[in-house]
Order: sequence, then structure tokens, then C-alpha cells
Amino acid sequence: MVVANEIYSFRILDAPVEKVYQAFANVAILKKWWGPEGFTNTIHEFDLKPNGKWILTMHGPEKGNYQNESVFTIVQPEKLVAWTRLSQPLFNMEVGFEKRDDLKTKVSFKMIFETVEACNKLKDFVTPKNEENFDRLERELLLI
Repeated sequence: MVVANEIYSFRILDAPVEKVYQAFANVAILKKWWGPEGFTNTIHEFDLKPNGKWILTMHGPEKGNYQNESVFTIVQPEKLVAWTRLSQPLFNMEVGFEKRDDLKTKVSFKMIFETVEACNKLKDFVTPKNEENFDRLERELLLI
């Protein structure tokens, strides 16, 4: 079901759910793949628990440093992690981890905006960038 104020992306990965979750939960791994192609990350704080903060700077490949601050709202290991962004653009994010079988996992990103207008401003940009993010995650999973 398509919801007008949400951006939903997913990928089926050839990796067990435990490994995919650890690629997110382990900061040393996460910083290598989080974000679109060419971006690097400095993670200042990553307290993966409800009310824990995630503060990072995403460094663009050509220019720009993008400050991100969020607070985790849900942490269900190997199932769902959710957070609320405290920096612009504002939205709630859910990352789902669904075991398909022992060697396959569906990972999903659901970005939930206050309004359809706010969602539509970013949808055309964010959708292909989420795919780049999944590409980076797939490559990183081959290394761990």
C-alpha cells in the first residue's frame, strides 16, 4: 500500500538477518556504507537504544558537510530500528530487518513525513539515493 507522506525502499540481500543487523548496529561497519555513493561519515554518537542519540556528519563527495541528529524511538534487534530526526529535513525513519530464510534478508527504509508536501519535495531525490545506500550495504556485507 502506497502512503502519500512516506518514502519506502527495500532490498532483498544475500545475507542472514544477523549479519545485516550487525552491519547497522556496529558503528565501525555502519560508517562505511551509510549514505549515498561517495559519502563518508563521522559518527559522533550512536547510542542504539530507545531515547539514545545518533549524531553524525555526512561528508559529501564534492563538497559539503551535512549534520544529522536523531533520537532512537524503537530498537528491536534483528527486526526494527526507528528514529526521529531532530535536524532538517524532519521525518521519522524505520529500518526493517526481515528474515526471508537462513541466507536472505529483506532490509527496508520507511521515511515518514509530517505532510505529503514535505515528502514530495524529497521523493525524487531520496528514492535513487536509498538504492545507492543499499548498493553500498551489499558491497560491505561481502567484506564482513
